[in-house]
Amino acid sequence: MFLDLKDKELFKKAGDYALEYAESALDRNVFPDEKALKNLLVFDEDLPFDSTDAVSIVDQLHRYGSPSTVSQIGGRYFGFVNGGVIPASLAVKWLTDFWDQNTPMYVTSPVMSKIESVVEKWLKQIFSLPDETVAGFVSGSSMAILCGLAAARFRILERQGWDVNKKGLSVSPPFRVVLGRHAHSTVTKGLALLGVGSDQLEYVDVDNQGRIIPESLPVLDTKTILILQAGHVSTGAFDPFDDIMPIAEEAGAWVHVDGAFGLWAAGSNKFNSLTNGMSRADSWSADGHKTLNTPYDSGIILCKDRDALVSALHAAGSYLIFGENRDGMLFTPEMSRRARAVEMWAALKFLGIKGLAELVEGLHDRAVQFAEEFKLQGFEVLNDVVFNQVLVSCKDDDQTKRVLELVQQSGECWCGNARWNDKYVIRVSVCSWATTEADVSRSVKAFVDAKNKVDTE
Repeated sequence: MFLDLKDKELFKKAGDYALEYAESALDRNVFPDEKALKNLLVFDEDLPFDSTDAVSIVDQLHRYGSPSTVSQIGGRYFGFVNGGVIPASLAVKWLTDFWDQNTPMYVTSPVMSKIESVVEKWLKQIFSLPDETVAGFVSGSSMAILCGLAAARFRILERQGWDVNKKGLSVSPPFRVVLGRHAHSTVTKGLALLGVGSDQLEYVDVDNQGRIIPESLPVLDTKTILILQAGHVSTGAFDPFDDIMPIAEEAGAWVHVDGAFGLWAAGSNKFNSLTNGMSRADSWSADGHKTLNTPYDSGIILCKDRDALVSALHAAGSYLIFGENRDGMLFTPEMSRRARAVEMWAALKFLGIKGLAELVEGLHDRAVQFAEEFKLQGFEVLNDVVFNQVLVSCKDDDQTKRVLELVQQSGECWCGNARWNDKYVIRVSVCSWATTEADVSRSVKAFVDAKNKVDTE
């Protein structure tokens, strides 16, 4: 019943289908059409009793699954902050999927222990982080934020003589969480999972781009976790780290920076001023599958307090074999983890310092192009385009909603919506290396066509 891993027909078929998909990704509809969506009903079946031929499984998935994907590896997906995929990184994923490495410890995968160590060193160089910083490779910034905040909670309670691992939270000393009013929902979700309710949060006023106003900060202290943002999810704006970090340092507060896509601005001399002062924080979270364009999933937690991170996430067992080499599970919640760091290694090695800067700057160039062409066509751009995010609207909420619906239905491009200053807005996130000037102009034309149709309805 079971197949040999060397079954060339099966894997050649899968490879051929993958390349066929890639060849069409740049030109196909970004969102699947109605026919493709209806064809998904083919997957509604009872679990077979007998074994199914493996080649036919691959055939079925390609025939009905491929047309029903969202083409985010092309150049016209601007919805959620989903990056494209660098071919070198994707090719490495193919190879390492065959390796099927589990990466908790050196003894389970020496090669991944080494690669994680190398990527950790490269990330510290890119982000200008302290030498003592350690990195954990997780599924995404949601998990990375959770890890950073868990380390912060451990350290702040430990300062008060409280070991949260032994004594729990039911009667623990109090600690504070201060964050901007526009903090991302993954932050509040992570805090909730750590036992911090919404009523406990101290929100700080923000300016018209969503940045924390330093003068509005409450008095901070050693019992405070302060959460800052590198890249607002709607505007792309960065909190003013240079102004805030001295205040936090003097107070002894723990600072976590949520930099899911924005942390990578540090990789460009043109944009690293946005991150000035950021390296003085205590922990940072980022994604590879956003700005860096690694395959999904790829998140990073970085923390300069190694002991706090390890203590917050530690696992023990007589069967575990730790040694002098890197044991990656110490810096993540999971023991079983796929070899995701190798994809980040491949992307960074392929790009180099120069290529990373070009990638970051190219995303900004296309976002600026979007804003300029939108304005020329009579749309309103509501944010300062400082990185890769553009907020756009029409004359009122109803027209904006209808235009977005028609754009999404067109298949020409795909964008999402948000609320901004009590307005319904369209959110354009430029995240793929594959996006060209022509892709932007083609997408803006889809907006113009939609607006013209709304005007005649």
